[in-house]
Amino acid sequence: MQINFTETVLGDGNQFLSASCMPFSDFEGILEKLDQAGYYSLECWSGTIFDSCLRRLNEDPWERLRKIKARVTNTPLQMLFNGQNILGRKQYPDDVVRKFVSKSIENGISILRIFDGLNDFRNLQTAIDETLKCGGHAQGCICYSLSPIYNLEKYKEMGKQLESLGANSICLKDTSGMIEPGTAFDLIKCLKESVSIPVFVHTNSKTGLGTISYIKAAEAGCDGIDTAVSAFSGGTSQPATETMLYSLKNLGFESSLNTTILKEINDFFKQLKLQYLNSGLIDPYVMETETDSLAYQVPDSMLLNLLAQLKSQNAADRLNDVLAEVLNVRKDLGYPPLVTPVSQIIGGQASLNVLSGERYKNISKEVEAYLKGEFGQAPGYIDQDLQQKVLGGDTPFTGRYADTLQPGFDTAKKEKRSLFNSQEDVLSYIVFPQAAEKFLKDREESKARTVSYVITKTSGGK
Repeated sequence: MQINFTETVLGDGNQFLSASCMPFSDFEGILEKLDQAGYYSLECWSGTIFDSCLRRLNEDPWERLRKIKARVTNTPLQMLFNGQNILGRKQYPDDVVRKFVSKSIENGISILRIFDGLNDFRNLQTAIDETLKCGGHAQGCICYSLSPIYNLEKYKEMGKQLESLGANSICLKDTSGMIEPGTAFDLIKCLKESVSIPVFVHTNSKTGLGTISYIKAAEAGCDGIDTAVSAFSGGTSQPATETMLYSLKNLGFESSLNTTILKEINDFFKQLKLQYLNSGLIDPYVMETETDSLAYQVPDSMLLNLLAQLKSQNAADRLNDVLAEVLNVRKDLGYPPLVTPVSQIIGGQASLNVLSGERYKNISKEVEAYLKGEFGQAPGYIDQDLQQKVLGGDTPFTGRYADTLQPGFDTAKKEKRSLFNSQEDVLSYIVFPQAAEKFLKDREESKARTVSYVITKTSGGK
């Protein structure tokens, strides 16, 4: 049986090990080799990477994508797309979602891995539809979650729903590294029996379960897995590409990967990893196995955010209390999966509950929006006392929230018209307004300085 590999060294490997701070110039020289290695796809774009380009790297994320595509001409480029939230923490109108999808494909993306933090597939339908219209591959996600409301029948139903929406493939997305080997086998077997489209699996190495769970998923018939070349694997990144290839070949699976080229790729990233460790860009902590996650069920990216927030308030010693409260808040909100943006919403409210000394004394605006139904339908039952406290006598919205939103692209275009050189600039501004505005202003100022310098030189000035 053939097993496909999605390489994440430019995606999750970059995002979770080097905080998405890997500039294009650092990996430019290895792109042709990545293209020749035989990967099913190359993950290279996400909300965190997009934001980091604007905020930290002084790179236009769209230009970065075009540069990658110019050198990776055979291997499909893949991105993580947060459904109606696109890349951010709020829902956007359909015209913006469609424009972002079409421009992503136009600039080089082939596969959009589309997910929703509540597994509310109404929030996937516009992105899936536009991906198909633009000739892209729509990979619909089922966000894996440990909770009383998810079972094999529920996962089977979700798989069928994604297939009926037109998804070209399905990804079982485990952001917490929590899926156990036996569960991985049962879920993939269940999905493969209930749908006719390919099924992929995503997990990470933080809890130490990833490698074993991938093997069991492969034995159950999964079509592909996410891995990272070994220098950028482990910890919050994915299991090592080379290790998984060796293990699965030993079990009789076939792969299109070229081991000689993989060695060249890993040698390149070994040097880069050493450079990042020496500079402090990679914290050794993120590369460790952390089995405590099996108890508190929190993705490591969420854990790091919580720790940073608590440190900023001189309350790092309350981390364990906050982690315990995360489980309680998640239960109160109907057991949503801990993925973006819901993980940030729950983590923020758990911190408020602990630091204020009283549960729900202060309720964040995001939790209020969640309880009002602005993110979609919660998977389970929401605590009625909490909902009553926020809504009073009002009824939560149960429809598709995006249907209430007015078209937004043309309105945004008018706001900062002088800064925009393209529709891509407008989209950057819509999803990350503050970071994009600063980036675009700095870009214009840099152009002006360059023009002034050229004029001075050509006119003989000093």
